[in-house]
Amino acid sequence: MANDLAKKRQHRVNGFTLIEILVVIVIITILAGIVTVNVVRKPAEARVAAAKLQIQQLKTALQFYRTEQGKYPTQSQGLEALVNKPTTDLAPANYPAEGYLDSPQVPKDPWGNEFIYLIPGRKGEPMEIISYGSDGEPDGENDAADLSSSDTP
Repeated sequence: MANDLAKKRQHRVNGFTLIEILVVIVIITILAGIVTVNVVRKPAEARVAAAKLQIQQLKTALQFYRTEQGKYPTQSQGLEALVNKPTTDLAPANYPAEGYLDSPQVPKDPWGNEFIYLIPGRKGEPMEIISYGSDGEPDGENDAADLSSSDTP
C-alpha cells in the first residue's frame, strides 16, 4: 500500500493536471485579447511606430554602407544601393553579395509609399530618409505628419 502511494505521488510530480493546463490557456487568451484590443484601437499609432523603426533600420544600413564604401550612396543611386550594387556614379568595388538589408528590395513605408532619400538632408544632416505619413504628401498632422531620420537618434 505504501508502494502504491509513492507511485501516485511520483505520477503527480511528473506532469501537469488538466486544470493547470486550462488555467494557463485562459490566462494566455486573456492577455492576447488585451493586446489585440489595444493594437486594433490604435492602428495609426502602430503604423507610425513601424515607420520610425523602418527609418532607423534604413539609417543604420546607410551608415554601414558609408563605413564600408567611404561615402553614402548618391542621390541617383538612392536607397536601392542598399540591396543592389550600384552601377552608376562610381560603383563601389567591395560591395557585399548580400547587400546591406535583409530583404531583396527596399521596403515601403507602412502606408505603401516609397521612402524619400535626400543627400544632403534638409536640416544639415549628411543624408535624410523621409516618410510622408499616411497621406503620402509633405507636411500633415497626426499619422499624416512627416517622419524623418533627422528626428531619430
